Amino acid sequence: MLFNRKGNKHRRPSKAVRVATLAGVAGAAVAVPLMGATNASAASVATWDAVAQCESGGNWSINTGNGYYGGLQFSQSSWAAAGGTQYAARADLATKAQQIATAEKLLDMQGPGAWSCAGAGNLTNDGVDPGVDTGSGSAKQEAAPKQEAAPKKTERTEAPATNRSDRSDAPKKTVTTPTGKKVAKGDGEYKVVSGDTLSKIATEHHVKGGWERLFKLNKDIVDDADLIYPGQQLHLTK
Repeated sequence: MLFNRKGNKHRRPSKAVRVATLAGVAGAAVAVPLMGATNASAASVATWDAVAQCESGGNWSINTGNGYYGGLQFSQSSWAAAGGTQYAARADLATKAQQIATAEKLLDMQGPGAWSCAGAGNLTNDGVDPGVDTGSGSAKQEAAPKQEAAPKKTERTEAPATNRSDRSDAPKKTVTTPTGKKVAKGDGEYKVVSGDTLSKIATEHHVKGGWERLFKLNKDIVDDADLIYPGQQLHLTK
């Protein structure tokens, strides 16, 4: 997905990163004409495949419920702004070719910086027209199946969240989600970025006990293990 993200799922260490705006889906106007991709701002299918591999593990129908959809993890506002709704209501309901065609328009509008995974995919305005066939605009009629979430742990009370008396005086700051909801920011040493999940963070920072331990360490700011938000600051250790 693109430069901002909303809540991110822990279930799979996906690299889903994102696009769009903290203004939320509703009323997110983009004062840029929806022009088609030109030779000056185009990328090959192979390049988009590489970006999608980083963004979503290459799953073009992914919808984990975190507010970003499809292989290139469009936010709803970016999908609409780049004209994707002519194909489907959401990116995960569109075909791969339709998602790439919409991504070409977003690339023309915002450049490679719209994707956090631009570097991983070596995305540039390389002028290579992907030449995708978007068909007759027929979108999938059924919503893509939601990715299965890891079973919720019912025995969370068996261990204290952690002894964090030295953090009790942390300012009660908040961050605003793409839907406008305010959630606790926290004061940990790791700042959540687009595409992060508890599973991914635990793996990359070698947190003993995995995402379950990371969740317990941050129970005071993370209400749901499946949802974390860019800007939140998590503790990786006691």
